[in-house]
Amino acid sequence: MIADAHQPVLFHEAVDALAIDEGARANGIFVDATFGRGGHARLILDRLGPHGRLIALDRDASAVAAGRLITDPRFAIVHARFSELEETVRAQGVAAVAGVLIDLGVSSPQLDDPERGFSFRFDAPLDMRMDTTRGVTAAQWLAQASEAEIREVVRSHGEERFAKQIAKAIVAARERGPVARTRQLADLVGAAVRTREPGKDPATRTFQALRIHVNQELEELSLVLPQAISILAPEGRLAVISFHSLEDRIVKNFMRTNARPGEAPERLPVRAADLPPPRLRSLGKPRRPGPGEIGANPRARSAVLRVAEKLG
Repeated sequence: MIADAHQPVLFHEAVDALAIDEGARANGIFVDATFGRGGHARLILDRLGPHGRLIALDRDASAVAAGRLITDPRFAIVHARFSELEETVRAQGVAAVAGVLIDLGVSSPQLDDPERGFSFRFDAPLDMRMDTTRGVTAAQWLAQASEAEIREVVRSHGEERFAKQIAKAIVAARERGPVARTRQLADLVGAAVRTREPGKDPATRTFQALRIHVNQELEELSLVLPQAISILAPEGRLAVISFHSLEDRIVKNFMRTNARPGEAPERLPVRAADLPPPRLRSLGKPRRPGPGEIGANPRARSAVLRVAEKLG
């Protein structure tokens, strides 16, 4: 089943982290919250026992269409956002699951399809929506956002030090006509950014920032993590692959916070033993791709896998 499937970053490591092969877990229920093109899902299905189940989610309608080609009766896929995780799982009649996998990377089909507008490598409509059935496109947002709003998104989501100059250039350009094409935006950014790291296109950070904002990626991530804990059974595993520092910071802080006992109410004398117990325990150190994987897939270089287990 795996041979023809595109392999995501940290492919085996992420599925190994779910510990599907341990004890009765092979006949448990697992969730792939980011189906993509099904690389992780197919490997999970290969490892599941005959009574196991896999529920997959994706907000991209084309990914859901690809998932519906899988005819395995143990598999179901739903068109849903991260923030709908718990609702989606409950709607499948499931009370608790043995593992949740979340891969935060943008899939290669999204990046490589010019019409999606994710990449400055092509001249295409400036869309950037992961779910093309709803929401505003990047072009629509740029048409109505203030210079201050554009500057803040590019600065905070792209960690771009030339955010002020980029925002000013976009606002000046739209007075002459809409900023509606990927190449048009990339050229504007290239002219506004004075220096850039060797080998990195000047538009990289701005495109990342707009994609994150249009899709509300950080907000969706913050919403899905507590829902993942809610649906996990005791000893259930949560595995998350992030691709940039903003995502990884949210995941790291979430796991760290939930691995500590709850805090005592202010000014109330509460014994440490009476505090709410930790909800998670982190499993091992963060894992990163090795030189071989990065050499074969340069997009893997920033990936980080963090794994935690729900406590009883």
